[in-house]
Amino acid sequence: GEQKAMIFKLTPPENPSTGDIEFFANGKPAKAVQRIEYNHILPQIMFPKATAKVVKLDLNKTVKNIGYVKGSGDEVAQNLGGVGFNVVSFEAKDLAVLDLSMFETIIVGIRAYNTEPNMKNGNTVLNEFVKNGGNVIVQYNTSRGIEKGAIGPYPFQLSRKRVTKEEAKPTFLAPDHPLLNSPNKLTTKDFDNWVQERGLYFADEWDSNYTPIIAWNDPGEEPQKGSILVADYGQGHFIFTGVSFFRQLPAGVPGAYRLLTNMISYGK
Repeated sequence: GEQKAMIFKLTPPENPSTGDIEFFANGKPAKAVQRIEYNHILPQIMFPKATAKVVKLDLNKTVKNIGYVKGSGDEVAQNLGGVGFNVVSFEAKDLAVLDLSMFETIIVGIRAYNTEPNMKNGNTVLNEFVKNGGNVIVQYNTSRGIEKGAIGPYPFQLSRKRVTKEEAKPTFLAPDHPLLNSPNKLTTKDFDNWVQERGLYFADEWDSNYTPIIAWNDPGEEPQKGSILVADYGQGHFIFTGVSFFRQLPAGVPGAYRLLTNMISYGK
């Protein structure tokens, strides 16, 4: 039952890699303590083997300052802060009063347009931010209650389409587009070892100003092309994505970090 704090130094390998750190005490695998407690069951205590996932990332970025509009709850802002971005999180109601010029890119948290009434006016503010040279990235929202034209500078329509197989093969629809090449050169290997799914609530109709970037599909289904849409507007850029970054980043998926970083850095 004793506890002791220990400090150790870990030297990462030279090349990108992913692995687990395992801990041993007196030659035996150390155990973690995990308590499961809900109102409808007795508390359960688990003692899994103590491990920690580590990732050595090859990550280039050309943007430092990001604004993050809080949605229904995700860890994307914290994860981006962990790889060196300066992220300022704020509520949707603050869009109208903040000096957005401090940000190079603004990311909208998951389901913000579903849960935050202020996003109706906030979208107008974000479009102006893009027009003046900023980048805006809107993550997934459910299709219920979202009208065509409610998000972004040009209209697109959300659907209930998704890709649930995390191994689904990506097809690069615009292989020369900067989102796939700069500042990180992406290959199909960047889409290995994803978790749970590729994404959800993809667009199924969009204005001709948008360029779709990736297509993929579950077995036996038609390719879905609406997971990433990008458009130039004024001096800036708008990106919609149904890719499930909110699952991939907390799981330490290197390719997801590289893809999102390219979106954040687009045009910068």
